[in-house]
Formats: sequence, C-alpha cells, structure tokens
Amino acid sequence: LERSVGAVLVARQGRADCDSLDRVLAGWDGTFSVLWRKRVARHVENARKVMAFLKSNPAVERIASPAMPDHPDHALAQKMLPKGTGSIFSFDIKGGREAGRRFIERLKLFSHLANVGDAKSLVIHPASTTHAQLDAAALVQAGIGEGMIRLSVGLEDAEDLTDDLGQALRASQKG
Repeated sequence: LERSVGAVLVARQGRADCDSLDRVLAGWDGTFSVLWRKRVARHVENARKVMAFLKSNPAVERIASPAMPDHPDHALAQKMLPKGTGSIFSFDIKGGREAGRRFIERLKLFSHLANVGDAKSLVIHPASTTHAQLDAAALVQAGIGEGMIRLSVGLEDAEDLTDDLGQALRASQKG
C-alpha cells in the first residue's frame, strides 16, 4: 500500500514519467523496476504509432490526447511528460453512435472492456456502453461524442493493432 500511495503522490505532483515511477519503486526488486520501465516505454511507443495511423485515417474526426500538437495541453505534456503521455486516449469516428457500435463489433485484437492500463489492448465505445442511457444532447453535455472511442493501447505488435483498427474503421463507415 505504501508503494501505491507513493505512486499516486508522484503522479499528483506532475512527475508521473518512467524515471519518477522508477524512484518510487526503488525499494522493490530491481528486475521489476527495469521490466516496468520497458513495459511503459512499449505502451507509449505503440500508442504513438496507433495515433499516427488514426491521424491519417479518413474515418477519424479527431484524436484527444495531449500527445497531439492540437491538444490544448500539448505544451504542458511535452514539459511534464517528456517520455510520452501514456497509452490511453480517445478518438472520434465519423458516423456517430451506430458507427461506434459497428467499429467495436468488428475489432478482433482489442478486448471490449472498460478497464485501462492492461498489457492487452482494450477499447470501449462509451455511447453504447457506459453512457448508453444518455441521449445525444446529454452525451455532449458530458463531453462525450456519439462516435468517441477510448483506447488503452497494450503491448501487442503495433502493426497488428493498426491493421485491426483499420479493418474495423472501414467496416464502421459502411452503414
């Protein structure tokens, strides 16, 4: 518990990069620390590759991540998180709620779960799951678009991830 609380304190102080977390975990077995750092680096690199793929896809309207230059917190993220902004982000696809459902149904590699931070890549479409009870206006008020998809990018091969996303995006646009 003490180590968990330490990690939260470090994150709240704005230094939640791999080196800071490594200092928090310094009391743990050194192997764990090295493996954790490598795992986080792989998550971040895979997320960068996935975002680059999504940015060039015509079915994607926008990507919400401080890693993106058009994000309002991009400069702060570059300063506070120089090794990357993590592996969890959202994006909006064209076609709204129905396109979001079709997208989720077609994914093969991503697991459809509300969790985040797993070694396996995870996806959720809030408008058809966690916030399905809300109409379009209430979703907007909650800051959720009908076509918003949240990803937690895992450790799989990045090309496999983008291939899966690509085929699901193509399917989502066929109404």
